[in-house]
Amino acid sequence: MQIGGIPVGRDADPFVIAEISGNHHGSLDRALAIVDSLAGSGVHAVKLQTYTADTMTIDVDREEFTIQNPGSLWYGRTLHDLYSEAMTPWEWHEPIMARAREHGMLCFSSPFDRTAVDFLLGLDVPCFKIASSEIIDIPLIRYTAATGKPLIISTGMATLEEIEDAVAAAREGGCEDLVLLKCTTSYPARPEDSHLLTIPDLRERFGCEVGLSDHSLGVGVAVAAVALGAVVLEKHITLDRNDGAVDSPFSLEPPEFAQLVTETAAARVALGEVRYQPTEAEEGARGRRRSLYLVEDVAAGEVLTEQNLRSIRPGSGLPPKHWDEVLGRRVREAAPRGTPLTWDLLAD
Repeated sequence: MQIGGIPVGRDADPFVIAEISGNHHGSLDRALAIVDSLAGSGVHAVKLQTYTADTMTIDVDREEFTIQNPGSLWYGRTLHDLYSEAMTPWEWHEPIMARAREHGMLCFSSPFDRTAVDFLLGLDVPCFKIASSEIIDIPLIRYTAATGKPLIISTGMATLEEIEDAVAAAREGGCEDLVLLKCTTSYPARPEDSHLLTIPDLRERFGCEVGLSDHSLGVGVAVAAVALGAVVLEKHITLDRNDGAVDSPFSLEPPEFAQLVTETAAARVALGEVRYQPTEAEEGARGRRRSLYLVEDVAAGEVLTEQNLRSIRPGSGLPPKHWDEVLGRRVREAAPRGTPLTWDLLAD
């Protein structure tokens, strides 16, 4: 499959997505600066989130509308207040997308309701992303799939049954190019909560491309995901993890994104194929293996012993596996110290 003309699959480098989310800190200039910071990094796409506080929730003073988890970065805040801060104003989308194109990157978004889908379709986004919390919004998935654009669905928190329902809705809606992202919806996510062995299982169960939406710190989890078959990688981007933006504490800074691109591309090509023979690059090193050599001058008819024969480098003589076979045999002709032992040198 392709997204915006870029190949996505196991024969291509991982498709890397930088998620701005609310890290623009309420400033269009900062959002554009984040896009600029990715120039030349190798990142394929910048991602936004398209909603308003009122399309996500309602402003009401009830416990369930307040984040209750003491371990959360946003503990004690109401959902409406958090989304009011984190939202990307819809009028910013076009200039952000234009700036991404200037740097040779794609730009798309996660819609959170039908109005966002329609809005983004008008901006001709190359694909859509369904966020983890929306994987159970079957009408939204079906509606988004009907656009005919490639669809990326994040599976954070989802049970297998919920993923099955989401994939069925996408297929029923007409989606042909589907990517499922393994995701752990905690911020930041601990590596041990990633359970990356799910990636090949997702591919086998659903017959689609699979990737990782990663909220862990660093790039190690993403590199491991590529080794298990991930072809799409999404991580959050910030200019400074300490700037106070809503998602900055678990985001990568720009130099780390360049490292992510480099290291995951290396992981992909390192997989190679099942191989039990020297590579072309190793051929020159074969001569540095041990082999059997005369380490003393020997006369014609002399017996090979542990004193005049040794296994040493380089590798021009017989392999060391023949040690027991040749020890005690006689040499055919005189040979100086440093002569590699060959079958021709042995007497019958």
